[in-house]
Amino acid sequence: MRDYSLSGRLAAGETVYTVWSSAPDLGLIEYFSAGPFGAITLDMQHGAHDVDSVLRGLVPVIGGGKAAVVRVPLGRFDMASRALDMGADAVIAPMINTIEDAVAFRDAMKFPPVGQRSWGPTRALSLRGIAGGSDYLNTANVRTVSMAMIETREAFAIAADIAALEGIDALFVGPSDFSIAWSGGAAVDPALPDMQDAVASIAGIAKSAGKHAGIFATDMAMVPRYVEMGYRFIALGAEAGIVAEGQKAILAAAGA
Repeated sequence: MRDYSLSGRLAAGETVYTVWSSAPDLGLIEYFSAGPFGAITLDMQHGAHDVDSVLRGLVPVIGGGKAAVVRVPLGRFDMASRALDMGADAVIAPMINTIEDAVAFRDAMKFPPVGQRSWGPTRALSLRGIAGGSDYLNTANVRTVSMAMIETREAFAIAADIAALEGIDALFVGPSDFSIAWSGGAAVDPALPDMQDAVASIAGIAKSAGKHAGIFATDMAMVPRYVEMGYRFIALGAEAGIVAEGQKAILAAAGA
C-alpha cells in the first residue's frame, strides 16, 4: 500500500510543492488546503503566524489531505515539539548553523531513543484519527520530518555533518539568506550565479546521507533546475504573491 504521508512521498522520490502561508487568515488557508498544492507551510519566523493561528490553521490543512508543515521562529525548538503535538507532519527550523543547533532541533523532533521529545500529541491523535498512543509512538520518528535550514557559510561548511545526524531528515535551503551570506552582505539574490554550485551540492549532500532536500523558490523559472539538482520539497512562494499573480492572470485572460 502506498504511503501518502509526507515522509512516504519524499522517500518515494515524489516532488512535493508547498505554498508558503505568511498571513494567519483561516479562510485563506482553507482555500489553499482545497487547492492543488501538496503541502501548506505555516511560517512563524518571518510570517505572522503564532501559536493560535498554527493550532487553528493545521485543521483545514490536515482535513484537506495536505502535508502540514510549520516553520518555527529562530531558536524556538520548543515550538517544534508543540507543532508536532498540534498535528504537523514536518517542521522547518531556520539558521541551523552548528551541530549543537542541529542536535537541539533533533531532540525536540524525535522521541527516545533518537531524541528527547516529550509525550503530549493529544491534538495530533485526534486530528488524524489515531486510536491509542502506541500506534503514534511506534511511527512518529519516521513519519515526522525534521528540516534543518542551511542559510549561512557556517552551515554550508558542516552540511554533511548535519545531514549525517540521526533524526535530521532533510536539509532546506533558504536561498535569499544564503545569497546574503555568500556575497558577504553585498546582495540578496536567490539566483546569485556563483552560489548555484553550492546550492546543488547541498542537495547532493542530503542525497548521499539518505536524506531529503528542500528549497524556497523565488523565481519559478528556477524550479526545473532545482528539481534537476535533487530538491524534492519546494516552496513556490508566499500566498500573497500567488494571489497577486492569479489576479493578473485572470485580468489578462479577460483582456482587461
